[in-house]
Amino acid sequence: MLAAERQAKIIELIQENGSVQVEELAKELNVSAMTIRRDLLKLEESGRIERCHGGAVAKQEVSYADKQIRNKREKNRIAERCAELVSTGDTIFLDAGTTTYEIAKRICNVPGVTVVTNDLEIAQIVKQGGAELFVCGGRVQKSTGSMLGYYATGLLMDFWFDAGFFGAASISDRLEVMTPTVDKAFLKRETALRCEKSYLAVDNSKFGRQSMVKINGLGDYTAVVTDREFTPEEKEIIVRDRIKIIYIESC
Repeated sequence: MLAAERQAKIIELIQENGSVQVEELAKELNVSAMTIRRDLLKLEESGRIERCHGGAVAKQEVSYADKQIRNKREKNRIAERCAELVSTGDTIFLDAGTTTYEIAKRICNVPGVTVVTNDLEIAQIVKQGGAELFVCGGRVQKSTGSMLGYYATGLLMDFWFDAGFFGAASISDRLEVMTPTVDKAFLKRETALRCEKSYLAVDNSKFGRQSMVKINGLGDYTAVVTDREFTPEEKEIIVRDRIKIIYIESC
């Protein structure tokens, strides 16, 4: 088994079980414990797992409070541009996240707007404004305030949205949109398909990073709103996949 295949199997086992142990992996994959430790180091360096004593676990989400203070200026400017894409009477989905939180602050009083969200913090902001509000029920991820799982996804499948605004934990070198959470990946992927127009709102810090689970690609959105200055390699993918970029100039 090649190293890439072995590491993919390790990720699969972590997704299934939540954690893995070095000795168990060595036995399962018929390699030495040293080989497994090298694999885990490689996966940790790529941001896909977190190592712990004797093994590894799925990479944990950054807390909501920590996310709010990161790249604040860029998030505000991206949110301002996204708000310009909302029209009177629209039904809008706001994905859980701190950039979408900033969007919520700017659209909660647009006349006739209905906001649907799976984020408790966003719901609090919209509740104080004039917009109609629907909140997806489901399991609450306490570190981020987002709701996910069977019930949240099920409710969202009953809606059709004029526009949806999505965030991402990370975007890989191949411009794949990724997240550390399996349930969250499914919810984001399926909800984007329920939007007449879908926008990925992400600042430069999210690029060149790896998480455990792929959601989709940049080309699966109507447009990507970002301050990212793309590399030549990324520009080739953008042209190839006909990805539309709404570029926000850096301050």
